[in-house]
Amino acid sequence: MTDQKPVTPEQGTVTQLPERKGLKKGVYLLPNLITTGALFSGFYAIIAATTGAFETACIAIVIAGFLDALDGRIARLTNTTSQFGVQYDSMADLVAFGVAPAVLLFSWALQDLGKIGWIIAFLYMCCAALRLARFNIAPETKIFYGLASPAAAGTMSTLVWISVDNFPPMESVEISVLVALFTTVVAFLMVSNVKYFSPKNIKGRVPFPIMLGAVLLFIVVAIYPPGMLFCVGLAYGVSGPIQALLRLARGKNNTSEL
Repeated sequence: MTDQKPVTPEQGTVTQLPERKGLKKGVYLLPNLITTGALFSGFYAIIAATTGAFETACIAIVIAGFLDALDGRIARLTNTTSQFGVQYDSMADLVAFGVAPAVLLFSWALQDLGKIGWIIAFLYMCCAALRLARFNIAPETKIFYGLASPAAAGTMSTLVWISVDNFPPMESVEISVLVALFTTVVAFLMVSNVKYFSPKNIKGRVPFPIMLGAVLLFIVVAIYPPGMLFCVGLAYGVSGPIQALLRLARGKNNTSEL
């Protein structure tokens, strides 16, 4: 029996790397096309915010939110989900719901605070990125941990939209401080462990009153879109902390009864 030596590549030879199999069969067009639309809306919002077209930037972020809700649902309904689509959607979300709102808030109000302003804008963008990264690696559940970045971006953009639509340009440092505080609270809500209801739970058939409520919600939003969308976003944002406080109060009551 002869000794066998390990075969090693000779000097100067090129070793062939294993072939990557990721996109060999292509990607699904429809859901990724919708994701591209959301990415474009986020990019357009950044351009609009830097040029002072704040209302246009707000509308673009809101459109990105609707497209983001649409692409995943279409992918699931048409059975065209893929790992590529998941990663692409996450990167588009970071632009549309992380970078774009941060640039919008800084250009609108936070720049009056100087260095503190851009630090708070960066904090918001960083928390959005952390929220998206945690969502990608977390197991799929019926609830969200932390405020979803599209909901946060929608709330902040409609706040700017209401201000631009009804009030003169931002010139008060006091208002900028209030915006900075509100932005900080929303940023920390995104990376908190506060539980939120997930719209992904709405599957299949729903009771008729829920359908009627959805129709009424569309009618109410149509009356004054920025104001109604802001109220909806604000209500959803505070629902998590309120439910957490109620659970804490019930837990204390149960402990005291023992």
